Amino acid sequence: MLDEQQQTAVAAGLREGSREAWAWLYDAYSTDVWRYVARLLGPDSAAVADAVQETFLEAARSARRFDPSRGSLWGWLTGIAHHRVAAYWRQAQRAAALKRLAESEGAAIQRWLNADAAGTADRAALQLEVNELVRAVLAELPADYAALLAGKYIDERSLEQLTRQFGGSVEAVKSKLARARREFRAKFERITREPTRSTTR
Repeated sequence: MLDEQQQTAVAAGLREGSREAWAWLYDAYSTDVWRYVARLLGPDSAAVADAVQETFLEAARSARRFDPSRGSLWGWLTGIAHHRVAAYWRQAQRAAALKRLAESEGAAIQRWLNADAAGTADRAALQLEVNELVRAVLAELPADYAALLAGKYIDERSLEQLTRQFGGSVEAVKSKLARARREFRAKFERITREPTRSTTR
């Protein structure tokens, strides 16, 4: 990650169409963008590669419009990546898979809570289901919320590290993280509970 002074220099270079600034941006952030996209898409490496490529192509097209006063380079890149991830999950096939997953999730979570009674293969299958649902819910959140949650709970970054990434103060990041958790919980509960309610009518 680039510090604030380096980000300012890169942002100025991007606005001027500097190839050097573009190379600096790619070198500094490509690995982290790849990791972020992979966290949201899962083990489909072809889909991850496509989304990362599309993220940097879109960044190249819009680089001259990047305004550092509106956020960090990392926030800008994850916003673009998030749109690519959301498009992936919106595809009809993924939507159908998510619907099937949501319909069975209540029972799956109950089996997961009763892990002592389940075999190793059952636990592994249930964990994969839950992981896929978590990725889909993250893709429905605003990009900054999803990036914060992934940074905190998947990459295990500290509040200080997140503050350096996203800018602002530790308290502001802490507050936004709390809002992101609430929204994640609400969306997760809506996806997992609505089908159950509908079957009892």
